[in-house]
Amino acid sequence: MNSERNPVSFTPFGRAAALPAAALAALTFSAAPANAAVPSVTATVETAPVSHSGDAADDPAIWVHPTDPAKSVVVGTDKQGALEVYDMTGARIQRISGDYGNNVDLRGDIVVSADDEAAGGNGAMHIYRIDPATRRLTWLDDVPTEVTAHGICLYTSTTSGKLYAFPNSTSGRVEQWELAVNGSDVTATSVRLWDAGSAVEGCYADETTGKLYLGEEDVGVWVYGAEPTAGTTRTKLDSTDSGGHITADTEGITAAGNRIYVSSQGSNGFTVYDRTTGTHLGRFAVTNGTAADDCEDTDGIDATASNLGPAFPQGVFICQDGSNGTPGTSGNQNFKFVPLQTITSQF
Repeated sequence: MNSERNPVSFTPFGRAAALPAAALAALTFSAAPANAAVPSVTATVETAPVSHSGDAADDPAIWVHPTDPAKSVVVGTDKQGALEVYDMTGARIQRISGDYGNNVDLRGDIVVSADDEAAGGNGAMHIYRIDPATRRLTWLDDVPTEVTAHGICLYTSTTSGKLYAFPNSTSGRVEQWELAVNGSDVTATSVRLWDAGSAVEGCYADETTGKLYLGEEDVGVWVYGAEPTAGTTRTKLDSTDSGGHITADTEGITAAGNRIYVSSQGSNGFTVYDRTTGTHLGRFAVTNGTAADDCEDTDGIDATASNLGPAFPQGVFICQDGSNGTPGTSGNQNFKFVPLQTITSQF
């Protein structure tokens, strides 16, 4: 499966400082309901608004440049018809028309978007490679899925070194694909398929623990094994019921450093967990600052603790904003960049 088409011009998809321990304990996060007052942080950078109006921006993925952290980029979905690439100032450096991907993820130089409108409505993964010299994506292939791909996360096995993708669906179905990329050739093999229950979207596959975190939107976050032989046994990280700390819809999931982050679209908040133990640590909100407005009605999130240059030397947390207003730009939806240390200093 391969092609040499250029994604810039083609439309291949058939459509147009830490707190003291006593102070931290006093916040009593674990006892607080999902709608309680929470600590807040502000974004220092926001991206250019996506090109389409309405519910368009959805999910970001951070690519760390291998030799120059300041040249890292963020890939974001405009699910009304584009995949966009931004630099660390938020400026758009590439727009790929014809990709209706809802979610996007990457590992190394491979970027995959999940498009539930592709393949005649049956869904597909669009696979790209990012060039470190230009920081632009080149389309490699489309892989139809069996689950009407809506969400996506990638995973590199620490056991085999193989690359896997987990497209998933609003029907609750989840699929695991092995992806082998050699030059411009892509070989894709479905290795696991199961039903998680009701609608799923947000997911994160963690190389440090071998765990797959999957958000069942109205139920909570499940933890599976990420290896293809792991089966369907699962435990629950957290729930949306009265005993949980998240609010439906459970949309975005990511990890950075020693923390896991989950976005609750229904409460405009983000929940924090210990990456090793899964212990709930608290919640925070991204509120209006001097450079950008808040993140509300958030779909996708991403984060990294890697150095991304002078603006984000300790990493960044990125959230999609469902209502983009002033300060900063206003209008179509976009993504906000929050220095990670402003969050980790509170958890």
